[in-house]
Amino acid sequence: MLMPSRVKYRKHHLRVIKGISEGAKNLHYGDYGLKTLEAGYITQRQIEACRLTLSRFLKHGGKIWIRIFPDLSVTKKPAESRMGKGKGDPAYWCAAVQKGRILFEVEGLSKEDAIEALRQVSFKLPLRTKIVTREENL
Repeated sequence: MLMPSRVKYRKHHLRVIKGISEGAKNLHYGDYGLKTLEAGYITQRQIEACRLTLSRFLKHGGKIWIRIFPDLSVTKKPAESRMGKGKGDPAYWCAAVQKGRILFEVEGLSKEDAIEALRQVSFKLPLRTKIVTREENL
């Protein structure tokens, strides 16, 4: 699973994500992509599930670009522990995603296969998404 090899700080404050994405708003690599319509957090497990779904559709024929990376740690306190005693240990990693960001890009598939693959991927994500093509970006 995706996770950073080293970080400056082990524990982060998770903030409310607002606004529109500054970068990664257009397709740069592939012909088809998945764009978010709302902001939120995507965990490393959700990214991995999306990657597996896309790779099954490609059958070693095309190429995938993952444009997000989980670099924020989310902490959890142990079950049935009393209040206080500091912040919990890092449990998993997530990526903060703003509205309008391209999450995945695909190349080397027919239009119908690419749209179906990205539609299946969108079911695995906690955010509303939209499928975009290179023709729309021009």
